[in-house]
Amino acid sequence: MSKAAKATIGLMAVTMLSKFLGFGRELVLGAAYGATTYSDVYITAMNIPNTLFTIIGTALVTTFIPLYFENHSIGGEEKANYFVNNIFNIVLVFGVLVSILGIIFAEPLVTVFAVGFKGEKFRLTVEFTRIMIFGGLFIALSKVIASFLQAKENFVVTGLAGIPFNIIIITSIIASVYFDNIYIMAIGTLLGMASQLLYQYPFAHKKGYKYKPLFNLKDEYVKKMIWLLGPVFIGVGVNQVNAVVDRTLASTLVDGSISALNYANRLNGFVIGLFIASIAAVIYPMLSKLSSDNNEEKFTESVVKSVNSVILLVIPISVGAIVLATPIVRVLFERGAFDTRATEMTSIALVFYSLGMLSFGLRDILGKVFYSLQDTKTPMVNGAIAMGMNIAFNLVLINFMGHAGLAFGTSLSATICILLLFRSLKKKIGYFGQDKIVKVTMKSLLAAIAMGIVTFYSYKFLSGMLGIKLIGDMISLFSSIFIGALVYFILIIFMKIDEVKIITNMVAKKFKKIN
Repeated sequence: MSKAAKATIGLMAVTMLSKFLGFGRELVLGAAYGATTYSDVYITAMNIPNTLFTIIGTALVTTFIPLYFENHSIGGEEKANYFVNNIFNIVLVFGVLVSILGIIFAEPLVTVFAVGFKGEKFRLTVEFTRIMIFGGLFIALSKVIASFLQAKENFVVTGLAGIPFNIIIITSIIASVYFDNIYIMAIGTLLGMASQLLYQYPFAHKKGYKYKPLFNLKDEYVKKMIWLLGPVFIGVGVNQVNAVVDRTLASTLVDGSISALNYANRLNGFVIGLFIASIAAVIYPMLSKLSSDNNEEKFTESVVKSVNSVILLVIPISVGAIVLATPIVRVLFERGAFDTRATEMTSIALVFYSLGMLSFGLRDILGKVFYSLQDTKTPMVNGAIAMGMNIAFNLVLINFMGHAGLAFGTSLSATICILLLFRSLKKKIGYFGQDKIVKVTMKSLLAAIAMGIVTFYSYKFLSGMLGIKLIGDMISLFSSIFIGALVYFILIIFMKIDEVKIITNMVAKKFKKIN
């Protein structure tokens, strides 16, 4: 098995633990506050620093790694360490300034993010925002340290950073209910955001990072980063703007609409974060190196394997989520304050988000492909077109479908974005294995449709026998998922897909060694 494959599997394993905790956080929030005013307030306030600083942090990560390697090749560890410290301190200074401005202008910020909030709901969101806004600074700084660790091929630590973050937030949600004080949740979230930086820093130090109070905006690599950063910043910002548009429009609908979209999006994001983010984190440094070495054959091979891996993983999950949306939401969330109404709202949103699940995943991978070619403009332009379409779809569909229309509009625009990116990639490098990608897509889709039919009738039969009380529903749900997964796996083995053959051969070799 290749080094990249081992790194990806290792990162998936630790990310799985972190994502399960993150999902547990959503379950606890749902049980404590359901789809209500309080959950809308908390989710909106948390998303303000997330949106502001995730744009900055993700854009930095994208440009940081190739420039770190460039510094290291020129001046070794000393020059590379200078570059890391300079970027860290620039982010620190500007992050503090943005946070202070966020506190001062919290009211207009909340108006932008939740135009429909009025009275007590608006006041609470403003107060929560002022508490949590500095958390975004820790997010951006932790992304700088995470980029350094990824450049050093330490993927496991970055994957585990979400564990203390989620544990602290889960504890604060429970404490806010126990002590009947919702502000504990906001303070706990701030501490959780800070924990990601505090957790990763000692590992960065072990890898050779030594903090120094440097600040040099005139450095040539800072200028180069800013030059590359602009298009990436806009490209990353497009995703965040789409999310803001969804929530802003949802704030004009009935109470719980923002929460329903959030819970459904978290279910969708669980898949993206577990599989796609792991593949993208490992493949990006490798593609950057292959691009700089002008190794076109290996570059194309890596693109095909990455895209096909995402297709084979995500299409069946997407179909399964559409077929089993209601029982999934009911089993995972429906308890405490999360009632039948919340289940209905969340499950319909999950169906329409799932239609775009593959597009969301491929967008991240293709973005990394372009960035590795030092082309930051193409993802920006295509993303901006898709953002305009997302806003247009949302404004139309919200009138007919309510909050479900917002999820559907987001999926439609993401699909258009992927088609544009594939077209642009063909113009950029010519052949990139598109025939192989189309074949795998068709085979995976056929297998997933068959799987979906079997899964649907398996659940219908089992739930008819066992009922939809929690235990019976859980047995029906997980049994039908297992049956469906087995059907899909058998079908793609018979279809003789290269990426599947690699996995089956690897498993066969392991068994031979054991025997």
